[in-house]
Amino acid sequence: MNSTAGSHGHHISRQYNADLEEVKKHMLEMGGKVEKQLADALDALIRADSGKASGVISEDDVIDSMEMKIDEECNLIIARRQPAASDLRLVLAIIKAIRDLERIADESSKIAKAAIKVSEQGELPNGLIEFRTLGQQVQRALNTALDAFVRHDAEAALSVVQDDQDVDNEYAIAMRAMITYMMEEPSSISHVLNVLWALRAMERIGDHAKNICEHVVYMVVGTDIRHEKLENIADRLSG
Repeated sequence: MNSTAGSHGHHISRQYNADLEEVKKHMLEMGGKVEKQLADALDALIRADSGKASGVISEDDVIDSMEMKIDEECNLIIARRQPAASDLRLVLAIIKAIRDLERIADESSKIAKAAIKVSEQGELPNGLIEFRTLGQQVQRALNTALDAFVRHDAEAALSVVQDDQDVDNEYAIAMRAMITYMMEEPSSISHVLNVLWALRAMERIGDHAKNICEHVVYMVVGTDIRHEKLENIADRLSG
């Protein structure tokens, strides 16, 4: 290869790496927005703050636009660069992760809509605070998922997948508490139904955070863990 060709190849390689870093940065920016949207939605529900809830809903179009832009960037990289091995896994993981992020944003909007209905009925009664723990769990799962993506940390990602059962258990506990409250306070039924919708949205957010972590493990080690025993994956990562 002559010097001109070598210089051209180096330029292409440098631009390719820049493209990968740029699309990864955009995905993480989207993740940050979704994290804030979730936090604001939960706070709006706790405080029965319709103004903050409306702000969450208005951000939904922004998240949708980010997803479409990043998806287009990823498809262009595949078409122009034909990435292989770990680079291809990175691009595919980003495509899958942004879909889960968009769905988390949708679920956050559902929580915000519940918050608006709650605000019209008055503040949440003291008996309806059980969902706080679930909210904290799904926020932590999403934060860990995004952090694991940044650091290519398969073990941290796997920990979220393993902890998903705790989210499901907390969801079941909160649902039972809400049903018991409705039985004891029949006048609260319409109030509590809004919280039940929010609880269901939180449980789904936990599932999407788990999905992102599965994408991280695939990105790092090239293994699809959806149909494998978690203990086998854990042994492989620690080994």
